[in-house]
Amino acid sequence: MLGASVVLVVFGLGPLDPRNQGWLLAGPLGPDPVQLWLGWTYFARAPWGWPPGANPDYGLELGTAIYFADTIPLLALALKALRGLVEVPQYVGPWLLACGVLQGLVGWRLLGRATGDPLARAAGAGLLALQPMLINRMAGHTPMAGQWTLLLALWLALDPGRAARRGLAWGALLAATSLIHSYLLAMAVSIWLADWLRRVLARRPRLGLAIEALAVPAAVLAALWTGGFFLLGSGLDTGPGSDRGGYGTWNFDLLAFLDGGMWSGLLPDLPDPGHWEAGSSYLGLGGLLLLAAGALAWARRPMALPRRLWPLTAALLGLLAFAVTQRVTLGGALMAELPLPAWLLDRLDVLRNAERMAWPLAYALMVGAVALADRAWGGRRVGWLLLGLLALQWVDLRPGLAFRHGLVAGAPSGVPQRLFDPFWAEAAGRYVRVRAVPAVNMGEGWESIARFAAQAGLPTDSVYMARVDEVAAAALRARVAAELRDGRYEPGTLYVLRDAASLALARGSHDPTRDLLRQADGYWVLAPGWSERIAEGR
Repeated sequence: MLGASVVLVVFGLGPLDPRNQGWLLAGPLGPDPVQLWLGWTYFARAPWGWPPGANPDYGLELGTAIYFADTIPLLALALKALRGLVEVPQYVGPWLLACGVLQGLVGWRLLGRATGDPLARAAGAGLLALQPMLINRMAGHTPMAGQWTLLLALWLALDPGRAARRGLAWGALLAATSLIHSYLLAMAVSIWLADWLRRVLARRPRLGLAIEALAVPAAVLAALWTGGFFLLGSGLDTGPGSDRGGYGTWNFDLLAFLDGGMWSGLLPDLPDPGHWEAGSSYLGLGGLLLLAAGALAWARRPMALPRRLWPLTAALLGLLAFAVTQRVTLGGALMAELPLPAWLLDRLDVLRNAERMAWPLAYALMVGAVALADRAWGGRRVGWLLLGLLALQWVDLRPGLAFRHGLVAGAPSGVPQRLFDPFWAEAAGRYVRVRAVPAVNMGEGWESIARFAAQAGLPTDSVYMARVDEVAAAALRARVAAELRDGRYEPGTLYVLRDAASLALARGSHDPTRDLLRQADGYWVLAPGWSERIAEGR
């Protein structure tokens, strides 16, 4: 209930209605919810492909699969399988509520490793749910709200006994996480490897561990294949020259846990590196005081780190080092820049938004602090302490919660209109696809063009994808430029011209007696054979 209350306070009841699509598309939440809605809208009505996650109509030559449209493939595949029984225009709202519930529930189970006091477990679970790093992702990059997978991974890794079917549990968790988001997968896999190594060092049955070492990666690969991950020929590496930046662009500042930013009403906004993720790693005043209480408890009753936790600690510190990146900053100031070879930076670009990789350590530190406090003062006292910290956390985060609530408050329930010229409605019935020229990921006007195409049921290459095959994109741009230059237009294609060069090519090749070249809502549009289609009533 505490986890659910966080979601309800921020989003209200409206987004829980699967028919309410407007809150995703109104604009303030950014492009990611729109990307998800478009990917799901195309995928839901398309016939099944091979692999099942293939989604070619959203992107055409640039399109690959639902995996790269961040559609939460775990839900998209299941809901498409139920097509005909239930129609779900959007599932993001119910997903967020489920994430809040699971964050609280798994947090309760995880804190059971640290304390047996019910109040301490409940208040601690609420503190794990009331975290900016979770709520920030809910109001934007919604698949990343599945941070309960990280708590569940920590819960498995902290099991001191010979948990029955542990390998099966890890395989199921990592396969499911594979179909939620790749960043969560990378973090959870690191925790699994640490747990597997711990059991190896403890001389657990080697045959079972060998089978697990093969079966778990196989389950992950099978899940990725199902979601269409391997349809991307190239493009996982964005490269240092990418306009969105490469590894090191979104680094974890050494003061990130302390930076209240726009979240805190009680702590100051500290200088930060200035990237998109900066400010979202704040632990809240309640979380910070919990860590302070844990440190005080350890000082009162010092203890060495148990050997069984060494692999997990190494994995969490490794994730932190990855998050810090080669550009080490303190309060936004560059302290050091480590010389990494270009080939390594290219590989690391796969997980370019590195600050997120500190999340598992943040959760582990809070759980560890509860365990230390319970050992020093007893669970009953810790329960009241955590209840007070949870109330303080709520007070501290009110500015951030209010801001995110304002992003969805008053949003329309229907799909907001972007293009109003009557031309679009006429063209929708006369063409079979829409091309945005030149074809680039997240190009000029991509959202308006794609939304028109989606509502008209037309495939389009006007997209925003997490990754695209740049080789395929370059080939597509060259091919379409040749079509416009020579006047050999692709049959049934409506061209939306996004730059002066493409417009010049169309002006030089189109036949004014047959083709229509005009502006509609600020976009230049080439409609080949328009006169003939009008005459034929098409």
